Formats: sequence, C-alpha cells, structure tokens
Amino acid sequence: MHPPWSSAFVTSVPLGFVSPWAAAVLSGVVARDPSPDLLLSPLNGKARTVGQLLTTFHLLFVALDPFTIESSWILPSAARILQTFEQADCRTAWLVTATPDECRMFLGPWATDILTFADPERAAVKEFGLGRLPAIVHLGMHGKVYAEAEGWHPAEWRAVTDGLA
Repeated sequence: MHPPWSSAFVTSVPLGFVSPWAAAVLSGVVARDPSPDLLLSPLNGKARTVGQLLTTFHLLFVALDPFTIESSWILPSAARILQTFEQADCRTAWLVTATPDECRMFLGPWATDILTFADPERAAVKEFGLGRLPAIVHLGMHGKVYAEAEGWHPAEWRAVTDGLA
C-alpha cells in the first residue's frame, strides 16, 4: 500500500472508495509549504526559522486558537498525539494563536512539556494556509507539507499520524 502522502496512493484509489487517508491527502491542497525563512517563536528560547527547525527532524504540530471552544476540547487528544510522537524521529509542537502569556494560561503544563510556538498575529497560520483551527500538520525535513487536517475530523487526523507511524 502506498503511504498517504504519495501521489500514487491518490491515483490508485478506486472510484467510489473513500479511504480514511484520502481526506487528509486531498485536504493537503489547502495547506501551503511555508517559506524556510518563516520565524517561529518558542515560549522559552530564541525564534528560529522553519529551515533551522527542520535540519534533523520532521515537524508535527497542532495549531490551536485558544479563543475557540473547538481548540479547548481537543487539548487532551492533541496532547496525547504530540506526546506519542515526540519519541519518534520528529519534533512535536503546539502552534498557538496567542501571546506567550495566553499560551501558558491556555495550555497549562503542556506549555512547558511540549515545544510551544506563540503566533499572536497568526503569521505562521497564514503562511501555512490554514483556514480552520484546530489543525494538525506534518512538515517534512525538506520544508514540504506531507499531510494536514483542519478542524476536528478524527479520520483525517489519524491519516496524518499514520503517515508518521
């Protein structure tokens, strides 16, 4: 079977068949590959470019808007996903559309347990072309979006994580 980010997978899907991977693959058209010069600002530490963050590992992040109910009720599930994959060959993170202080209030202990990027102006969210939060994005070492899912659709999120597993 082809991996979900493979174009061969999409073209090999029989007409009328809907795979749980297909939604994440097809929705990847919405997300854009970011500029390698896009700065991401962690809560603790200096800002780094996407290019610098991807030198040794893929990046899997969950983008949240702390001022929406959807982002608040997804926290435990999203934290479990990120904590599971932090042991893999990828860097895991939160991307929160809030100030550093708001990130800490919203995430609680997860703000220090998991790498957290503050994006109060939504510059990173816009650069990735994300239109609906919460979202999960798998960014490869070459700076390309492998897979993404916007909104909370469990099958789509699973397709993103299956590509990493």
